[in-house]
Amino acid sequence: MELKHDFSVSVPIERAWSVLTDLEQIAPCMPGAQLLEVDGDEYRGVVKVKVGPITAQYKGIARIVDIDPNEHRAVLRAEGREARGQGNAAATVTAILEEGPSGTDVHITTELEISGKVAQFGRGALVEVSKKLLDQFVRELEANVLRAEAESEGDTPTEVAEAAEPPAPAPAPTGPRFIDSPEAKPVDLLDAAGGSMLKRVAPFLFLVAILLVLGRRRRRA
Repeated sequence: MELKHDFSVSVPIERAWSVLTDLEQIAPCMPGAQLLEVDGDEYRGVVKVKVGPITAQYKGIARIVDIDPNEHRAVLRAEGREARGQGNAAATVTAILEEGPSGTDVHITTELEISGKVAQFGRGALVEVSKKLLDQFVRELEANVLRAEAESEGDTPTEVAEAAEPPAPAPAPTGPRFIDSPEAKPVDLLDAAGGSMLKRVAPFLFLVAILLVLGRRRRRA
């Protein structure tokens, strides 16, 4: 399944390129995502999604597989498996940056492969969900990363401290580097998709509700 999205950020293209290719920096902006560790060029974490009473957690790995700073083009490959083994997701994401009238325009093409419960919603619902999640990502990126960088650059010291002798370089770390990041809140797919998805999953959720009620009655009996 191919998905296409466009968005803009209000910073020059070189700054946008630097930020958007730093996966550790932008991971907290991604809805439902939590970065757990970095091992070389591999970024490992989890993505949590919620559909009504059902919550699924995908454990996965992401890496940049191709990058061209001159063309401002990057290709990201991400793969994840549902924690209970009930579905898989994989995506190849190609991002191309272009100078825009008020900053940088970003064009994204995603080749999505998905199986399990989430796959039952179909292309229309996934397009709607992915657009809303991308809009949320851009808002978080602007508010918590790009704006913070601009404010920090605006703080200039009143005095220049005398240069001190640089400390000895630390030994290069071996093995994965663990990230102390807050636990992500699951993405509510029903809330993200609104009525279009609710029509698709209503019969499924109704069946789940009946099973839950019957299960409680059996335990009481």
